[in-house]
Amino acid sequence: MNPVLLKSILLVFAAGVVGSFGAVFLKMGAGRLDGGLLSFLNGRLVFGVALYLGSSVIYAAGIRGGQLSVLYPMVSLGYIWTIVWARLFFKEAFTGRKMAGLGLILLGVALVGLGEAAR
Repeated sequence: MNPVLLKSILLVFAAGVVGSFGAVFLKMGAGRLDGGLLSFLNGRLVFGVALYLGSSVIYAAGIRGGQLSVLYPMVSLGYIWTIVWARLFFKEAFTGRKMAGLGLILLGVALVGLGEAAR
């Protein structure tokens, strides 16, 4: 694997992790919404949006050095982190269906990556 591709993979992976924390802070901030327009300016909600924006910047830097068709599916790995954070921060249950869904995500990312390796 060449260094440019490795850097791209690591950046896209980091973007997924940062984006998953964005989801956590959006949820925390959403809990503070009271129907008023100014309630959208609460710190947690704003930080969640900032993390999503930061994630997009990291992602854009990552896709420069690789094939979009290979790197984009890696964004879905952020769902795995989101489920872990949901369990840790919000005590959400790990269910069989969630685990099956995560397994399918991992399988899909692996198949896309292997499909590229076969070229």
